[in-house]
Amino acid sequence: MTTRVIIVDDQAMVRAGFAALLAAQSDIDVVGEAPDGAQGVELSRRTHPDVVLMDVRMPEMDGLEAARRLLTPPPGVTHRPRVLMLTTFDVDDYVYEALRAGASGFLLKDAPPADLIAAVRVVASGDALLAPSVTRRLIADFARQRPAARGKPALRLKGLTERETEVLTLVARGRSNAEIAETLVLAEQTVKTHVSRVLTKLDLRDRAQAVVFAYESGLVAPGE
Repeated sequence: MTTRVIIVDDQAMVRAGFAALLAAQSDIDVVGEAPDGAQGVELSRRTHPDVVLMDVRMPEMDGLEAARRLLTPPPGVTHRPRVLMLTTFDVDDYVYEALRAGASGFLLKDAPPADLIAAVRVVASGDALLAPSVTRRLIADFARQRPAARGKPALRLKGLTERETEVLTLVARGRSNAEIAETLVLAEQTVKTHVSRVLTKLDLRDRAQAVVFAYESGLVAPGE
């Protein structure tokens, strides 16, 4: 199956470079480019990509606002792509807010080409959190600055079984399915089933949102 991608970045050379790299892959189809968030949203509505590569900082409309509009569309708009944020910095408040809005992860712009290609595939599949160690550190940094919300997020945890809570805790610590399976002495397929149930029960889109939720609910504390 081919993954449809659009690239939203205010630097023409970045867009061209990423487009050339991704278009060379047999399973990725670059269906458009946009120079700012507003045009990126319009382009996404028109082309229905699977993945949007979204720069964080842009004129007119930044990547955060564009991600919000794509991931929380108005009534009548059913298409919601997966959003992969692009940033120059590995710790950026905008990226954290984008993850809260539902972005599936983030990638440094100077990452190796192979990482970009892998990131698009990972985000398209929704199977794993992108760059778990860096993302975990970013979320921990900002969770440390924001007291955990003990209200609704914490109450929603009560809907999970003990095993599902264990799995969510390990997901928040950046563990892969294989690592969780080894830790809990379970089959990897069983772990995938638990992760899927956690996302469904908590109404979360993917593992990136699960990590944010775990910190904000107080299930996992920064530095653990």
